[in-house]
Amino acid sequence: MSRLRAAWDLVRELAGERDYERYLAHRARYHPGEPVLGEREFWRERTDRQERVASARCC
Repeated sequence: MSRLRAAWDLVRELAGERDYERYLAHRARYHPGEPVLGEREFWRERTDRQERVASARCC
């Protein structure tokens, strides 16, 4: 892997952009066959949860 690619992956990780990918992998591994949220619904739920639960926010 090139250094540029590794740096870009790190930026995506820090920004939380890989969260939906991790969600899909988790659902496939631990909840196969069950419905999953679409990407838009996933981000909406995450944002709503962060507004409702102070501990779900980083700051």
